Amino acid sequence: MTIAIMDGITAKIISTDRLTTRVLFSGEDGGIPVVFLHGNVTSATWWEETMLALPAGYWGIAPDQRGFGDADPEKKIDATRGMGDLADDLAALLDHLGVEKAHMVGNSLGGMVIWEMMKLHPGRFLTITMADPGSPYGFGATRDADGTPTTPDFAGSGGGLSNPELIQRMQSGDRTMESQFSPLSALRMLLVKAPFVSPREEELLSSMLATHLGPQDVPGDFEQTANWPHVAPGKWGATNATSPKYQTDIDKLIGMQPKVPVLWVRGDADLVVSDTAASDPGFLGRMGLLPGWPGEEAYPPQPMLEQIRAVLEKYAVAGGSYEEVVIEDAGHVPFLEKPDHFNPVFHQHLKEN
Repeated sequence: MTIAIMDGITAKIISTDRLTTRVLFSGEDGGIPVVFLHGNVTSATWWEETMLALPAGYWGIAPDQRGFGDADPEKKIDATRGMGDLADDLAALLDHLGVEKAHMVGNSLGGMVIWEMMKLHPGRFLTITMADPGSPYGFGATRDADGTPTTPDFAGSGGGLSNPELIQRMQSGDRTMESQFSPLSALRMLLVKAPFVSPREEELLSSMLATHLGPQDVPGDFEQTANWPHVAPGKWGATNATSPKYQTDIDKLIGMQPKVPVLWVRGDADLVVSDTAASDPGFLGRMGLLPGWPGEEAYPPQPMLEQIRAVLEKYAVAGGSYEEVVIEDAGHVPFLEKPDHFNPVFHQHLKEN
């Protein structure tokens, strides 16, 4: 992948005992470390502006995670571990860099990696910032704030419902708006709130097109099931790894020690992480866009925001703390769309903790 980086960003290829990948850096080595974790179908490129805006004295670190960008394509994500592979990759990178603890920032899939880090590597945090994170219960196939499955096999989660035209257009390197299912259309219509267009849209698009594709990557494999919508999660790739089937030990997340303050920032127009998410089978069925929907009682939309809030409330009751900040007129990446709103609350969170 060859994507131009911004002035002030340094790119290095780093090898640990788990993964060889591209890592972006800002600031001075040895500063206070701030780690940025990107979402699904993106890469570290999406964090460059936010890294450059860090106050003096901070050291920005953003890896291309396994399955994306310039990460070793031979290294696959074992979805049955949920975010375990990605969390262990990050811990190995921190060890390689000599970083004991860091401020950690995650968007979407990156937020789910942080949920997993809270379970597997709780001592590595200075603070946590979640920017429109995925639910700690995963994407799809749950019905309430406690993450109760809609079906025993978690039908409707994982890679089986990935749009085949989008995947085909990603494989062909499509950079057009000729279809509503092109990568660029997804960027403009799903990930941000129109009419926002990033001045670095070409780089963001190139980052999307650098996603590793295939039955062990994105979209991954799947299983047929009698339960609506008739696909259940497979065992490979990032999208399957987001299935609630593989998100476990929520009590361990809530009870993590030592506890650190959590900042949850979200766009009020996010279509990806929402109680009526655009890709959620329950919502698509309710809208008549996915045939055979068995109805509200059997398969309601996943209350993603309610789930995040419920887990963070339990985290606070257990001795932690969190703040929820909603940014108006922003979609799934408010740090790109509304940096004048995102950065002040983010920087204050870093400085106060």
